[in-house]
Amino acid sequence: MKKLLGISLITSLALAGCAASPSASSSSNLAQSSSASGNAITVGLTYIPDIQFAPFYVAEDQGYFTDEGLDVTLRHHGSQESLLGALQAGQEDVVFAGGDEMMQARSQGTDVVDWATMYQKYPIKLISLASATEPGLQASDIRGTTIGLPGPYGANYFALLAMLDAQGLTEKDVSVQYIGYTQTAALLGGDVDAVIGYTNSDAVAIQAALTDAGRTETVVEADMVSGGLPLVGVGLGSLASNLDANKASYTKMLRALSKAVDFAEKNPEKTVEIAAQYVPSLAEKDAQTQAKAVLKATLALYQGSATFGEQDAQLWENMSSFMEQNNLLAKPVDASSAFVDLTK
Repeated sequence: MKKLLGISLITSLALAGCAASPSASSSSNLAQSSSASGNAITVGLTYIPDIQFAPFYVAEDQGYFTDEGLDVTLRHHGSQESLLGALQAGQEDVVFAGGDEMMQARSQGTDVVDWATMYQKYPIKLISLASATEPGLQASDIRGTTIGLPGPYGANYFALLAMLDAQGLTEKDVSVQYIGYTQTAALLGGDVDAVIGYTNSDAVAIQAALTDAGRTETVVEADMVSGGLPLVGVGLGSLASNLDANKASYTKMLRALSKAVDFAEKNPEKTVEIAAQYVPSLAEKDAQTQAKAVLKATLALYQGSATFGEQDAQLWENMSSFMEQNNLLAKPVDASSAFVDLTK
């Protein structure tokens, strides 16, 4: 039986899907979270079930967690729930979140430690449209353009600041529009010249919308900083005390997830079938087609390191400096305290 907790009834940007609320039995299981046993682990996955979390679904479905002697419960946060709230309350042992989000939380007093970088490539791009007469925007072209992003927060905003810094610009040199989660409509409607979005959701959704509308433009995904953004992608984090007690189990979890990513790369159609057990919207054929595209783009983010989950110490240092210089931290954070590398 799949142990999937805390599903909210909201709409996903990448895949418009709905899910049922947690049952009473699920809530009971959550209350018995894994602090009592190093082999029982509750993993917090953000918001609603989505194909982007496929490695976790595969690891559970294929028994990779069980093979490592782990009892893993996957829990999706509700839309109104704080990202690290359940972690702080002891209801979760592990959270799937950005390294930048965890560093920001550390600056605010939460002793969360990132112990594996899952997305070795930061997922944010400058996204525009190319046509027969327009090549699409590159970061070097942004002066005087209109750029849309959800708001002055989170990964999209951090990436905007990094891009402006790299180009020697400020927000006064571009027209920044905070458009909520309407990147697809804003870009296709010509309200903005480009959007800042996720390569594994926004870019896929925009291309699907173009296709559905019979339009001939193509999506251009431009790097925002030459050499890469000074930001650490999505990883796995735990409170320091929890991590100290469970390092052996978390190393096993990394092995299981590595097998799951390998499975997903070799078996994308089967992976979508497995994910459909967790993501109700994938019962629809059209959703499955788009899910395959999201899966492919997501799996590409895991590439770039010889060892699954490896940390980049220099990138952590760069991120700490960047976030402090741009007033994104409540107080300075020692990068070396913000992460550990369980692959070494």
